[in-house]
Amino acid sequence: MELTLEQRAKSLALLLLVAVCVQADFVEPPQRDTPLRSFAESETRLPCHYQVEEGETVVQITWYKELSDGIKDQIITAHVTDGHTEFGRYAGRVRFESGTPTANSALLIPSTEESDEGSYTCQVSTFPNGNFERHFTLTVWVLPISSLDPVILVEGQSFRLAASCRAVGHPPPRLSWETDLPGQSQNRNKEGGSVSSYYSLHPLRSMNGKKLDCLVWHPGLDQPRRISNRLVVQYPPDATISAGTGDFFVGLEKAELVCSSGGYPKPQNITWTWNGGALPGEASVVGGNLVFGRALRRNDTGVYECVVKNDVGVGKADYTLTVAETAQRTGDTPIDSVLLIIIGAAAGALVLVLVLVVLLVNRYHRHKNKKLEKELSEKTEEIQSFSRQNSLRRLNSVSTDPRVQAEDYALLRVDSRMKNSQISLERPIYRGSESTLGGKWGPPGGVEVEVDELGRPVVWHDGRESLRGAEMDGEKEERRRRVESYLKNSNMSLDSGLPSSLVPLKAQQDEGVGPRETDPGHLRVGDTPQGEDWAPTQTVAEEHEDDEDSGSYQLSETLKTHFYYSNGTLRPRPHSNAILLHPRPQII
Repeated sequence: MELTLEQRAKSLALLLLVAVCVQADFVEPPQRDTPLRSFAESETRLPCHYQVEEGETVVQITWYKELSDGIKDQIITAHVTDGHTEFGRYAGRVRFESGTPTANSALLIPSTEESDEGSYTCQVSTFPNGNFERHFTLTVWVLPISSLDPVILVEGQSFRLAASCRAVGHPPPRLSWETDLPGQSQNRNKEGGSVSSYYSLHPLRSMNGKKLDCLVWHPGLDQPRRISNRLVVQYPPDATISAGTGDFFVGLEKAELVCSSGGYPKPQNITWTWNGGALPGEASVVGGNLVFGRALRRNDTGVYECVVKNDVGVGKADYTLTVAETAQRTGDTPIDSVLLIIIGAAAGALVLVLVLVVLLVNRYHRHKNKKLEKELSEKTEEIQSFSRQNSLRRLNSVSTDPRVQAEDYALLRVDSRMKNSQISLERPIYRGSESTLGGKWGPPGGVEVEVDELGRPVVWHDGRESLRGAEMDGEKEERRRRVESYLKNSNMSLDSGLPSSLVPLKAQQDEGVGPRETDPGHLRVGDTPQGEDWAPTQTVAEEHEDDEDSGSYQLSETLKTHFYYSNGTLRPRPHSNAILLHPRPQII
């Protein structure tokens, strides 16, 4: 079957693609020249993997190292039938990564040395296509080896070296110092990748123990390597003496003098002298302190000297001990300062607590008073509001009732009219005890007695009484007529009626406003002890016998019938046919 032109083109393209895919080439590394980096004393791998094509066979694999003079030094060889062979100084130091070098030709250096740095070539010999190569440039880094050498300094020395730091590596490392000390550093490089750094300063005792660290920098390190160091500056001790037991007096037990010393290194040798010689009996040095193993005596007074020594120098201190007389310290005991401090702190805390309590109580009472004042103000406002409402309510009820106003006004006018009538009736002069309103007021012998508006007798001089009697005789008839006319008018007004709110006595008694009993000590002329009715003091027979006093009798009967006294006020008696009329003023 013949193929078409299009089918033939497709077949040729497919064959060409298969030929390209099976073409011989290096799988690893793909590029011809490859740089590599490794570290000394670590494993180094040199990759080499050749992919053969169809019909091609790898016959031999050979690794070379190019020397400085251009000569290739054979390292190892692997033959398809003869196996592999190591050459020269590389024997035992190199090997193939795979057990079939013709398939995977990678070279391994288990322990890399600095001398292994250089250029390498992987050569693949094939049949029938010939030889193929890959080139590598290997750089071997040596991590730095560093050290620091401190120097012991002494206070007072001149400017000098304080510490030195050294490091060796490939490529050469870099050194620096980390410190707060004032000084100068100096670096020096040597062949073979060795670097040194020196730090110098002027030593002082304040520099002792200060930080002076060396930092090593290298491209093979993720961060600088730190070598820690503390500066050492020695200085002589400074001795000081203090009293360990406070005051000294005769009889004091366990008296002690404390010798304190500085310096570096710490002094180990401490000696005591007394007045330039040996110490008093039973006085010894314990831990550098002078301790008396007995009670103090008066003759222990003197100058005590403490001498301390270290590797650098000597320090001395003097103390003059004065022992007081026994009599001055008899009965005295040392005061425990700690106890006093505790007592003072407790007292201060107690005072503080009391102050806080007072403040809290004061604040509580002020808050309570404010609350009570607020409540009182609210209650006062509420009461005032209710009082104003009630006042307005009463005012509205009084001011809006014209009847009540008229009745009150009528009552006032009636009371005024009755009072005027009573006054006009009581002003005449009565003769004898039978003609008076009350017989008990008439003097014996029929002497004329004048009474005032309230019915009380009025005392007159003799001349005036006779004059008064003469004047009144002529007016007696005129007065009687006026009284009769007034009574007639009064009866008409009572029959006409008074204000209903003031007249009914029974309604007033029901409301607790009715007539009350009159105090007997305040009775007036014409008042009854019960305060209900008017009862004249003389009998009816006596009043009728006296023709001149018939008007008084009629007035008394009229007042008794239509009026009554209640609490000093003349009030009308209730009448069933009373008609409310507004009274008009009458002229008498």
